[in-house]
Amino acid sequence: MSRSYPPEYRRRVLDLLEAGKSVTEVAAGLEVTAQTIYNWWNQHLIDTGRKSGITTTESSELIAARRRIIELETELAATRRANELLKSVVSPKCDTRPSR
Repeated sequence: MSRSYPPEYRRRVLDLLEAGKSVTEVAAGLEVTAQTIYNWWNQHLIDTGRKSGITTTESSELIAARRRIIELETELAATRRANELLKSVVSPKCDTRPSR
């Protein structure tokens, strides 16, 4: 199971790397694996424009958009199903007003 770290903690780790410490030094001094630090560093490079990829902001927006799409698709499926059920129960309207 992955562990979540606060943004301030990540920022301090990245500051240590930018100050010239190696990933192994930082990982040894903190309770973070080297792979996690490499992941944070790669994402930092993307976020600062030094490497191509999806930024943290774009990733968050994509996740929110995907959740919304799933929600809307669920609502649409329910609406379509309700429409089918109503069609099978209710006969089409016929004109009941007398003609003139």
